Amino acid sequence: MKLPEIPMIRSKETAEHYIWGQQCEGWHLAQSPSLSVIQERVPPGCSEVMHHHTKAEQFFFILSGTATMLVEHDLVVLKPQQGIHIPAGIRHQLRNDGDEDLHFLVTSTPPAQGDRITAE
Repeated sequence: MKLPEIPMIRSKETAEHYIWGQQCEGWHLAQSPSLSVIQERVPPGCSEVMHHHTKAEQFFFILSGTATMLVEHDLVVLKPQQGIHIPAGIRHQLRNDGDEDLHFLVTSTPPAQGDRITAE
């Protein structure tokens, strides 16, 4: 019988790092076939494109800074210690309209990689 993998403490210093957009960063804190937890940094004035996921639902939780999210046609502003659940199929876009870096966690189940449909 194969024993499960022993959990490892994860942080930005030990996680896989990647760059998205022109200046945004992400760190994979947890990755499995059914779960993704990523810490991200979005500098002022940067954003992602409007999109949705066909299978993945996501929860965005703000650590510092302020996130402006367009969810379908509604504008939502999230401050530190606030979060929002985005079900699969809901179009959304995250922006940093503030003057300081935005740091947040995004949890996706299943992982959103390869499940992103850019809005037209």
